[in-house]
Amino acid sequence: MSLILPGERRLASRPRFAFTLWLSLVVLLLIALWGVVPAIFAHQDPLVGNPLVALQPPSLAHWFGTDHLGRDIYSRTVFGTALTLKATLFSVAIALVVGASVGVIAGYIGGQTDHLFMRIIDVLMAIPNLLLAMAIVTVLGFGTLHIAIAVGLSSIATFARLSRGEVLRSKVNLFVEAARAGGVSHLTIIRRHILPHALAPVLSLAALEFGFALLSVSALSFLGFGAPPPQPEWGLLVSEGRNYIAAAWWYTTLPGLMIVFAVLATNRVAGFIQDRAEEQ
Repeated sequence: MSLILPGERRLASRPRFAFTLWLSLVVLLLIALWGVVPAIFAHQDPLVGNPLVALQPPSLAHWFGTDHLGRDIYSRTVFGTALTLKATLFSVAIALVVGASVGVIAGYIGGQTDHLFMRIIDVLMAIPNLLLAMAIVTVLGFGTLHIAIAVGLSSIATFARLSRGEVLRSKVNLFVEAARAGGVSHLTIIRRHILPHALAPVLSLAALEFGFALLSVSALSFLGFGAPPPQPEWGLLVSEGRNYIAAAWWYTTLPGLMIVFAVLATNRVAGFIQDRAEEQ
């Protein structure tokens, strides 16, 4: 008799859920390929335009139309994926590493250390993430790297609270108490007995946080904090087209839809990962 996991049973019993999950995976795979090998999918120069074809609607020659300088918007969207994805991944990595480290230290040590760290986390959570990211990037300066750092630092509170809760739940287990009584070092206890139990929920949160980070990176790029023109970024492409939206709807709409599709696909996959983690 074959063993069917709960997540697999859900896919079998809900065809629409399975379809949207696979569609989301295809979208994310395509976006990842855009970020790694953009030249395979777009053959026109994203930085050089032809003024004679400025603001042309979508066609076979220009799938997403052209911008006000005659540059191919599809090519700029494809080549702009790399900067957007790198900033998003880096920001999630910062939030994951810093936030999880703070949560593990606070939860394991406890006492005044836990109280101090959690009060700082409470202050950070009281400030909207995008507003905090804008304040940080204003201090650091403009640029894609600074956007990634700002978004990552603004998201550490969520990871810290989750990892702290998992540590508090894990450190009262009998095998942890036995290891502590046996003289095992604190670092060994954390590495062997605490982190494995806290890892799955934190990684599930990281998958879900990717969508929020992508939105934040695009929003800051839209506001002009990202890479300077003519370098393409998804948020910058939407920003450039806002002044032409009445005459050239495709300029803003089509790059903006890529942001929407990427976030929706990420949330769908992250939701599935979170469900599987809860069922195990």
